[in-house]
Amino acid sequence: MNNMRNLHDKVHNWMNAIGFRLNASQKNRKSKVTTNHYFFETFNFFEKNTDGDLNNSKFLCFDMYGEKVNVRSLLDIQNAFLRTSVSLNSTVRYGV
Repeated sequence: MNNMRNLHDKVHNWMNAIGFRLNASQKNRKSKVTTNHYFFETFNFFEKNTDGDLNNSKFLCFDMYGEKVNVRSLLDIQNAFLRTSVSLNSTVRYGV
């Protein structure tokens, strides 16, 4: 039995701990692709899977400059989230 959890499980465990919410979910019936949009305060990311295959989910988020970040590991999404949070806190506190 494989003890390695897939990216979907890791990301969803992390987002549940932080408090992300599902904003929208769309399913293309023809291509069988489901796209979920999650958010927490000002951070957004997307999850796509085909035909409900969660083991092959793809994640996409944006860094603090609006650049696309393809998520290949949990660390990728955590890094983008933390950089965005720190940037926003600095702007609010210091007017930067």
